[in-house]
Amino acid sequence: MRRIWSLEGNRQRLDGGAMFGNAPRALWQRWSPPDDLGRIELSCRAMLLEEDGRFTLFETGIGAFFAPALRERYGVEDSRHVLLDALAALGPGHEGIDAVVLSHLHFDHAGGLLAAHEEGRPPALLFPKARFVVSQEAFERATHPHERDRASYIPELPALLEATGRLELVLRERGSAAATPGVRYHFSDGHTPGLMLAELPSDDGPVVFAADAIPGVPWVHTAITMGYDRYPERLIDEKRALLEDLLARRGRLFFTHDWSTALARVSRDERGRFGVTDPLGEVAALPI
Repeated sequence: MRRIWSLEGNRQRLDGGAMFGNAPRALWQRWSPPDDLGRIELSCRAMLLEEDGRFTLFETGIGAFFAPALRERYGVEDSRHVLLDALAALGPGHEGIDAVVLSHLHFDHAGGLLAAHEEGRPPALLFPKARFVVSQEAFERATHPHERDRASYIPELPALLEATGRLELVLRERGSAAATPGVRYHFSDGHTPGLMLAELPSDDGPVVFAADAIPGVPWVHTAITMGYDRYPERLIDEKRALLEDLLARRGRLFFTHDWSTALARVSRDERGRFGVTDPLGEVAALPI
């Protein structure tokens, strides 16, 4: 039996205008009320898969690797590594994870790979037995970032991953990884090159880890994109194709950044607009 959990990591607050791109504040503040600095609350949620005693973690959130000044700049809540607490409470801890799948290597998705910040200590990689799975294109982007998104990466991380000897780079044409049998990968370039979306099969409709292609329920509306997206128009086309496919297969989306919804089924209304039904705020040992 396969079971999944949603695991909360460190939450953060980012500028609402940046998160909703060219959508006007009069619209997006109805979905996510901002604080007095114009920031909205964001989850950095991970998904845990257990199958036959083997544990696969999909992303690690932002973690607590930032020094205090950067933690404040990026609105990171809590100085402790919240995801580690969640993994320990479930049993495997980070030491028992067999594979970590990373949609891309921006710090709010991969920062949780690192231990919490300690003054004077260099970045230290966690998950001592896990194989690390990421697309070749996303890894290359992290090692040679463009100046537009250089600040989104952790400079030391690619070398730390390579040094383990447990890094698996997924080729787009293959669409699968040896470390994650049964998992299918979709690819998207609108947010960042080689964004990798994991799909888990299920008799009740597939589950797709939507990452930053569709970070939360409001972004299911195809025209809503982020200011951080590399090619918004391309992303809109990629979203539409994915949503059409999942609608036909009764598929569900797992959201990493949505502040209240972890999992929901894709729907479409009488006007042809995509949305969701059956939202779950938390997923605990859900059979798939």
